[in-house]
Amino acid sequence: MKAFFEEKRSKGQSEIPLFLLEIIRKYFRLEVEGLENLPKKGRVLVVPNHSGFTALDAVMVGHEIHRSSGRLPRVMAHPLWFVGPNIRILAKRMGLEEADKGKGEALLSKGNCVMIFPEGAAGNFKPTAERYHLQEFRRGFVRMAMATKAPIVPTVVIGAEETNINLSNISLSKALKGTIIPIPLNLLPLPAKWKILFLPKISMNKYSKKDAADSELVHSIAEEVKARIQSRIQEELKKREWIYFPKISKKS
Repeated sequence: MKAFFEEKRSKGQSEIPLFLLEIIRKYFRLEVEGLENLPKKGRVLVVPNHSGFTALDAVMVGHEIHRSSGRLPRVMAHPLWFVGPNIRILAKRMGLEEADKGKGEALLSKGNCVMIFPEGAAGNFKPTAERYHLQEFRRGFVRMAMATKAPIVPTVVIGAEETNINLSNISLSKALKGTIIPIPLNLLPLPAKWKILFLPKISMNKYSKKDAADSELVHSIAEEVKARIQSRIQEELKKREWIYFPKISKKS
């Protein structure tokens, strides 16, 4: 994803990706709230809900961060993105980093903006019938934030669930541990209306690497972040008037 956000190094090299991203924003009629909750500089861990199986949520959240602050978020991605040299090169060009706690801590320690999806593949590939029900949060992101004192910005994405419909999934845990494959209904994105909300940050200044060894404390913080995201999702869904097309008011 880095290639999407980098300033152009030669004429036309990144103009097309940025142009396409702006088309995608309009296609989804994207609304964004809470940009003031994103630090303009320094380490920060952005933690969104995950869905849609295409990683469009990562692309769009990252693009909004870049549009508002000029920062280039580094996205922690599934290990399968790094199987084989050709795929690894592509992943690096997209700004992806292997989802590894040590790598995440190193990026945060250097003052980067890092994005991570604690639901992982379970959230990204869950059936659309279970949309907006957050899956279990892996807790490595809390340990990363504790070790580096990086604030956590819980983030809500509404719309990705209906953009790509996932009928079910197949677990390959026997052959490839933890691997899930989606069964999509559509590959071309449907015109669902999107909304991205950056919630108030959670300070981690009072914690340290020592606290990261306290499994109960880590679990408690992970559940708090999950609860904040899930609660805001429910609030937004109650206010939602339409998904694909706005209602046309009849003139009297």
